[in-house]
Amino acid sequence: MAMPAAEIEALIRAALPDADVVIEDLAGDGDHYRARVTSASFAGRSRVQQHKLVYDALGGRMGGELHALQVLTAIPN
Repeated sequence: MAMPAAEIEALIRAALPDADVVIEDLAGDGDHYRARVTSASFAGRSRVQQHKLVYDALGGRMGGELHALQVLTAIPN
């Protein structure tokens, strides 16, 4: 079952309240997304740690409800 983009965004915002989140459906199928997440919470963390924060926000839905998610993270200027 596909996961709606709005749900992905809501889960990330719940875990990272200060985040600017943009979700893109890459294939138009509701299964392949890109998440662009900008958050001050990423400051001082490695890219791997930043991505882990985003994946942790999804609560284990990767590989089940959510088939594929490309994550791009950034720290606000």
